[in-house]
Amino acid sequence: MDWLVNLFVGTGTAHSIFVLALTISCGILMGQVKIKGISLGITWILFMGIIFSHFGITLDKTTGDFIKEFGLILFIYAVGLQVGPGFFSSFRHGGVRMNLLAVSIVVLGCVTAYVIHLITGESLSTMVGIMSGAVTNTPGLGAAQQTFADMTGSADESIALGYAVAYPLGVMGVILSMILIRKVFRVNAKTESVDDADEKQTQAERINVEVHNVGVEGHTVSEIGKFLNYGFVISRIRHADETVDIANESSVVVAGDVLRIIVKPDDKDAVIACLGKEVHIDPPVWEKDNPQLVSRRILVTKPELNGQPIGKLNIRSLYGVNITRVNRAGIDLVATYSLRLQMGDRVTVVGAESSIQKVANLLGNSLKRLDMPNLFAIFIGIFLGVLFGMIPFAVPGIPQPIKLGLAGGPLIVAILLSRYGPNYHIVSFTTISASMMLREVGIAMFLAAVGLGAGGGFVEAITGGGYWWVLYGFIITMVPVLLVGCYARWRYKTNYYVLLGLLSGSTTNPPAMAYANSVAQDDRISVAYATVYPLTMFLRILLAQIMILIAIG
Repeated sequence: MDWLVNLFVGTGTAHSIFVLALTISCGILMGQVKIKGISLGITWILFMGIIFSHFGITLDKTTGDFIKEFGLILFIYAVGLQVGPGFFSSFRHGGVRMNLLAVSIVVLGCVTAYVIHLITGESLSTMVGIMSGAVTNTPGLGAAQQTFADMTGSADESIALGYAVAYPLGVMGVILSMILIRKVFRVNAKTESVDDADEKQTQAERINVEVHNVGVEGHTVSEIGKFLNYGFVISRIRHADETVDIANESSVVVAGDVLRIIVKPDDKDAVIACLGKEVHIDPPVWEKDNPQLVSRRILVTKPELNGQPIGKLNIRSLYGVNITRVNRAGIDLVATYSLRLQMGDRVTVVGAESSIQKVANLLGNSLKRLDMPNLFAIFIGIFLGVLFGMIPFAVPGIPQPIKLGLAGGPLIVAILLSRYGPNYHIVSFTTISASMMLREVGIAMFLAAVGLGAGGGFVEAITGGGYWWVLYGFIITMVPVLLVGCYARWRYKTNYYVLLGLLSGSTTNPPAMAYANSVAQDDRISVAYATVYPLTMFLRILLAQIMILIAIG
């Protein structure tokens, strides 16, 4: 039976895989247990790792570090690919405010740690480790340890131990804060799911405008688009005799025509003012006199179209069909001539059935082709992300350069690659199921490795007086998150799902993010998380180093 014992407490590849799989499996099973309707979900993997490592079932340090960091990279990179297409537009929907709220959480956490240091007399360097664990920020821990070693020539073990002791309740604290906010404000899941959903998930609005401006009368649709220079598409024209035509470049607009327009929300008022006035027309009216006119959604699945501007395809002039909207990662975009198509886009087209079929053949419209995984974009992105994350940045007043690390670098590269990759003909599309698998496998590996590495000295640290560290960490977690979370909900009426992503990202807390996703599969959670994560990561690394310098000085 020695072979079985070696699988549990031995060494080698088989032992590592066996322990990792056992930890994840037990954690997932425990995550299905609910108490009063509440479950910690995938976070149980962390606690199962702590339990196993306490009884000697663990991984060697090198293997554990690799699994932890690689798992975190997979999780973060998958999140970046998912939210990248809508990341920059999110700043027009409250992104600046979200980052200010996230910064408030970071600064309040540092102030809370420093106040505890003053009140209790606990070493400030230890408090930095506790603070890093309380917000589950491994790069901050690494930066603090490196700064301490560089400045003193020795290591302070209490930094890492404080991190390990505070980490579990750091995870729990954010999740408990989410639950408390939901209870205090009596959040209705159904209401939150539809609250402002159209506004937050679209950059395209459909309007009807009756032409009254004599300045545009007699001009073609193409000419109007050029001299107005706004983000809009004229899809159909309803004439005074109530006939409806598909708009093309040569269609002439006259006073009294009603134009069916797809427009960016920011440009809506300007377009209406330039053309005439907005009117209401029931949607069936647009098809009543032209039964051949249909609207369809077509998938872009041909790789050669990735990064191609819509205007270069000449779809309107060649087929008499209008592309009015492009749905990308759940967000509707106005199909302007300059908009570049990406693999996986769903384009809304209007025209005759026979012409639409030709456009479908041109764009691909093959679900089977999208099922093929695109490994190149994943691994070249991870390669570039790790490279970018290891670049040291010099900050005035800080003796040691800082790095974005193995989390911040891949996240930023994933966002940039998914947003701008098609401009350089890089296919970054990943199916929802593939992205979810990548994300869930990554976070499971990360949690298991953290738990298996932290549990060895966990009980001893607590019984040796470290229970105060647990309390300190819990306070550092809860106070900033609850204060800012409640303020955001009360003052700005922040959507609950947006708030979940904000709180997870501002504490750089992947387990909390995993819990939030288990509460609701809402893209706004991931968008908010990725919106605040880069700045938050940078600040936490920077402030951890500053506090170590204060402690030494």
